[in-house]
Amino acid sequence: MREEPTSESLIPSNPVSECGQEFNRRVQGLLDGQPKDDETVAKALNGMDEMFDLIAVGLYSLASMLVGEGEESVRLMETAVANAEVSGCTDAVVARQSSRRAIAVAALKTLAAREPGSLSAPEAQAGPAGCIDDDELEAAGVSATELERMIAGPDRDRVREWLAKLPTGVRTVFALRAVAGFSAAETAGLLAEYGAWAPQGVREIFRQGLCSLASQLVKSSF
Repeated sequence: MREEPTSESLIPSNPVSECGQEFNRRVQGLLDGQPKDDETVAKALNGMDEMFDLIAVGLYSLASMLVGEGEESVRLMETAVANAEVSGCTDAVVARQSSRRAIAVAALKTLAAREPGSLSAPEAQAGPAGCIDDDELEAAGVSATELERMIAGPDRDRVREWLAKLPTGVRTVFALRAVAGFSAAETAGLLAEYGAWAPQGVREIFRQGLCSLASQLVKSSF
């Protein structure tokens, strides 16, 4: 999907910290109409305050897994940092958790507008969904650290291609659970606006994503 370059900012006019202002300036520099990936974003933000350096590239990665790579994800990242509880340049843990939630909320709104009905809750199923009984990432044979390495490493394009082929609901739940680290209950709460989601439904959909990932791990060298 091609996006028109624009310099319009989604950052609210509220006062922001000095490092927040620098972050905003660098993000604006990314809105140049050129292709974006994790490496491009990392280079643009290189040398930022440690807190922003810690959360920003991870936010872009999460946004791009949810809505696709490009300036739409840059804007989601920008908006998330502006709307999250990032009042200074110190508490990285709080900032990361708050900004992940903010970017998830913004991304879900984008997906719901782009593909109406794609975030509907699944119908109730009896028993496990697919080839995996557990709804933890390790059940697919990969740890969170290994998944992060796969997403950012030399196999990133293949991982992205796999994700892009997943149904929107499965990809969304997978990203929120495996990448953002939300629990089944937290994910259901984020999705509640778009259907009658319950933690059990989230677990069923997540297991579908885990089954697909396990299959890919068997077929390839991810």
